[in-house]
Amino acid sequence: MATSHSAPLSPSERAALGKAARARLPRSAHAAFAPGGRRRDPLGIIERQSAARVPELVPVRYGRMLESPFRFYRGAAAVMAADLGAAPHTGLTVQLCGDAHLLNFRLLASPERHLVFDINDFDETLPGPFEWDVKRLAASLVVAGRANDFTGSQCDDAVRACVRSYRDRMRAFAGMRTLDVWYARDDIDQVEAMLSQRLDRDVRQRVSRASAKARGRTSLEAAGKLTRLVDGAPRIVSDPPLITPLDELLGGVAREALEERLRTLVTGYGRSLSSERRHLLSRFHVVDMARKVVGVGSVGTRCWIVLLLGRDGGDPLVLQAKEAGESVLAASCGPSPYVNQGERVVAGQRLMQAAGDIFLGWQRVPGIDGRGRDFYVRQLWDWKGIARPETMDPATLALFGRLCGATLARAHARSGDPVAIGAYLGRGDRFDRALVEFAQAYADQNARDHGALADAVADGRLSARAA
Repeated sequence: MATSHSAPLSPSERAALGKAARARLPRSAHAAFAPGGRRRDPLGIIERQSAARVPELVPVRYGRMLESPFRFYRGAAAVMAADLGAAPHTGLTVQLCGDAHLLNFRLLASPERHLVFDINDFDETLPGPFEWDVKRLAASLVVAGRANDFTGSQCDDAVRACVRSYRDRMRAFAGMRTLDVWYARDDIDQVEAMLSQRLDRDVRQRVSRASAKARGRTSLEAAGKLTRLVDGAPRIVSDPPLITPLDELLGGVAREALEERLRTLVTGYGRSLSSERRHLLSRFHVVDMARKVVGVGSVGTRCWIVLLLGRDGGDPLVLQAKEAGESVLAASCGPSPYVNQGERVVAGQRLMQAAGDIFLGWQRVPGIDGRGRDFYVRQLWDWKGIARPETMDPATLALFGRLCGATLARAHARSGDPVAIGAYLGRGDRFDRALVEFAQAYADQNARDHGALADAVADGRLSARAA
C-alpha cells in the first residue's frame, strides 16, 4: 500500500510563517531587557554549575571570570540562557550554538586543509529560537567594546553591522537552493578579500599574519610546546593547575585506573568516527595524558589532553577529550534527544559547521568515582586562529562583528528555515535597531553581575584564584 506524505510547504507558505511570528513577537520587542524581581540569582546559577565540576579548579573559574566584565560574560552562558529563556521568543527554531560570543568565531581547518572562518565552540548547542544566538553575539560586541573604552555609539555601530550582516545573509540564503546553502562556507580568501576593501594596510597585515599563524597551529606544534623528552620518550610538561600529568594527580592503583579509563575513552570513541577515520586513528598509539584547564566557561569541567604517536616521535597527534554536560539551554528548550551529551555536542557541531575536525567524536566512560561521564574528542590544535578584541579599533570590531553575523546566519540556515527567518527579519532595519538597544541593556546587566561576583569574592562567599 502506498504511503501518504504531506506536501512540503511552498516558499510563500514558509515566508508566511515568518511574518506570522511578527504578530507573536514584533521585531521592535527584541529591544527590551527588563528581568524585574523574578530574575534568577546569577551567582546561584554559576554556583550550581560549579557543584558538578572539579572542586580544586572552581576557584580558578571564579578568578578568570573576575578579571573583567568580558571574561565574566564568557563564563556566564548559563546566566544569559536563563534570561533569554524567561522572555518571549519567535518560535523560529535553529540549531543554536548556545554560546555565540565573538571569541567563539575563529579560523579553523577544513578536512581538505583549507583555512575557513567558522564557529568553534558547541558545548551548549541545542535547538532553540534563532534570535538567542544573535543576542548573545550582539551583547558580546558591546561588552568587548566597553573593555576597549569605545563610546556607546561605536559599540552600537559594531552591533548594527553584525545584525545587518546576519539579516542580509539570511535573506540571501532564503533565495538559494538547499544544496547551495549547505555547501556555503567562508574561506580565508573570501574573508581577506572583504577585509582588504575596508581596513588599512596595518590591520590587513595583522590579518595575514594571523592566517599564517593559524596554519602553523598543528599537532606537531602542540607537541613541540607541550612535551619534552624524558628517557628518550616524549612526555607532557607539567604546568599546574593548567596542565597536570596523571602522575601528579594520582598515584598507585588510582592512577593506573584513571589511565586505563582514558585509554578506553580513546579507543572507544573511535566507534563514533566514520570507518576511514577510525582506521586513521588506529595508526596512532597513546603515549601520555594530562588534565588541562580550558577556556573561561569550561574551567572545572574534566578535560584531558592525550598525546599519541604514529610512525615515530616526529609524527604526533594531540587530542583533547572534554567533558560534556547538559546544555545551559535545556531548562528552556527541553532535554537533548541524544542520551550521550558528547554526541549532542558533536551532532550540533556537524550540523552548524561548514567544515569540521576529522577526529571529532564522542564516548562515555566511567569515572574513578564510579559515575559515567560523557566526553567529546577533537584535535587540540588544528589550524586554529583566535581573534584578539583588545587589539581592535572601533572600525575593526565592527567589521569583525559583520563577519561573525554572516557566519552565524550560514550556520543557522543549515538547520533552520532561512525563508521563514528571512521573512521575519524583513528588508528594513527594525530588528537591527532593536538588538542595538538590547545589547547595551544586557551589557549593563552583565556589568552588574560581574560586580556581584566581585562582592561575593570580597565577602568570602566565593573563593577565587588567579591562574
